Amino acid sequence: MGGHPFYRFCRSALQDIRQQGRYRQFTPLARQADRYPVYEYGAVRPPEGRDVVVWSANDYLGMGVEPAVAEAAIAAIREHGAGAGGTRNIAGTSPLHAALEAELADLHGKEAGLLFVSGYVSNQASLQTILTSMPGWICFSDRQNHASMIAGIKGARGSSCVIFEHNDLADLEAKLAAAPRDVPKLVAFESVYSMDGDIADIGATCALARKYGAMTYLDEVHAVGLYGPQGGGVAERDGVADQVDIIEGTLAKGFGVHGGYVTGSAELIDYLRCAASGFIFTTSLPPSVVAAALASVRMVRKDAWRRERMFERVAAFRARLTAAGVPFMPTPSHIVPIPVGDADRCMDISRRLLSEYGLYATPINYPTVPRGTERLRLTPGPFHTDEMMDEMTAALVTLLGLSDQRKVEAA
Repeated sequence: MGGHPFYRFCRSALQDIRQQGRYRQFTPLARQADRYPVYEYGAVRPPEGRDVVVWSANDYLGMGVEPAVAEAAIAAIREHGAGAGGTRNIAGTSPLHAALEAELADLHGKEAGLLFVSGYVSNQASLQTILTSMPGWICFSDRQNHASMIAGIKGARGSSCVIFEHNDLADLEAKLAAAPRDVPKLVAFESVYSMDGDIADIGATCALARKYGAMTYLDEVHAVGLYGPQGGGVAERDGVADQVDIIEGTLAKGFGVHGGYVTGSAELIDYLRCAASGFIFTTSLPPSVVAAALASVRMVRKDAWRRERMFERVAAFRARLTAAGVPFMPTPSHIVPIPVGDADRCMDISRRLLSEYGLYATPINYPTVPRGTERLRLTPGPFHTDEMMDEMTAALVTLLGLSDQRKVEAA
């Protein structure tokens, strides 16, 4: 079996990936619900490992360890069992699914919502289904759109894709103006871009789309739960959610659970329900996940203090980095990227943070970001204490060589 050309290809490709410093290794981390963001590292069975503080989780508000969310999941398992039993067409749809879809539609001010098994699938399936619905679709896609959006756009046979420069409204307008007016058009973009932490001008993008007869598809996965009076995302914060045709989100980040969804008009959602293969042919989310997500969404909507606490912690961490002279990319979002600029060095700093300081920060290398822009991506949350922030800041000063630089300057 190992002699097949594909296996030789795998060996060669993996060797090349290792040489480029892009080889991906899983870090054995076991989250401790009552001590978040403290995890057990290296344990086959907790608590055999050692404590580490995780700085890269996307459970931005810590809702995944909220006791009421966990209890909702447990109660649903007792009442409904562990699994969904099949797709919603085969096994039926539960009241929990219907309630969560209604809650999400209301959160975004839309007529209807549809649950998918993940945020990746919701993007891929929805975009592919929309862009294959009629002949001649042109999708205008931001250059930094997520891989799941790209997969959906590329998978739409018969449509074409025009990439506009990242958050560049002038480039978008030029490309919209150059397109035929009588073909269906869609502008696909994100609100918060998770690697650079920058934010799109949603209102201006929607205005351009309307001007040229295009629909809009907005990915809010790194914003839902975190922005807006009820956590409806940047579109809610900016008061422009009604201008967006389709808002997609996740239940796995700000809401801390699992799953993806889209919201929009009743007709659009009904069409996706009947035509999106990524929905039709996949076992639905289990009752425990849906119940936990429903509890989380309802809590996050009414508890503004969770968002306020997170942004207070982000500001406090940035203030420490600034005072210590640690470089970071100043973003308008909650994401704090620490530029390193070299894949090997980025991996080494991440490794040393873990092994020497008990701090876990994910190294972000190519192809997630362009070569030369490698960075650590930090996400301070409500449960990162002042002491944790001081420890991370001091470690970065040492590992980035800033302490040595200060010694030279002092001399």
